Amino acid sequence: MRILSLFIILVVVGFGFVGCQNSEIAIVDSAAQFPEVDERLHEYFILFEEEARIRGFEVDLRETSISASIEEIDGQNVAGQCQFGHQAIFDNHIVIDESFLFSNAPSILKEMVVFHELGHCFLQRGHREDAYPSGACVSIMRSGIQDCIDSYNSNTRATYLDELFNPNSFSSSQRLQP
Repeated sequence: MRILSLFIILVVVGFGFVGCQNSEIAIVDSAAQFPEVDERLHEYFILFEEEARIRGFEVDLRETSISASIEEIDGQNVAGQCQFGHQAIFDNHIVIDESFLFSNAPSILKEMVVFHELGHCFLQRGHREDAYPSGACVSIMRSGIQDCIDSYNSNTRATYLDELFNPNSFSSSQRLQP
């Protein structure tokens, strides 16, 4: 009986110790999620990975050579850019316009812009300009120079993300794999 009690105590203490170790590791990982990405964009990178996973794809943006920063972008109505071959160490670099990011734009619009740029830099997607009969854009990958109407919101988000991560929507040279 005494041996059984001692065994149970050791098991409980052991699980408690392992639990503490895992949470400490998670904190370290959380702080260094995306070392070459501005911390203010981390939540959108995490959401991008989660949305890909929901649709059956494993995406780990930490394994890419994509960097991202927040800077003022010259140009009217430009909220973000994907710069290909940014530097020797980075294949692609995302820039999100500082004025846009800190504007009163809702979080979902900021998400759409970051996802659009990841669509270019990670998925290697080009622009898609077609529209539904209602005039709404078919994709968040639209350029903004055509006449379709953005309708990315909490009600349409899933449909737009299904299209974004649909392998039939972009070339086979992209990085998204099931």
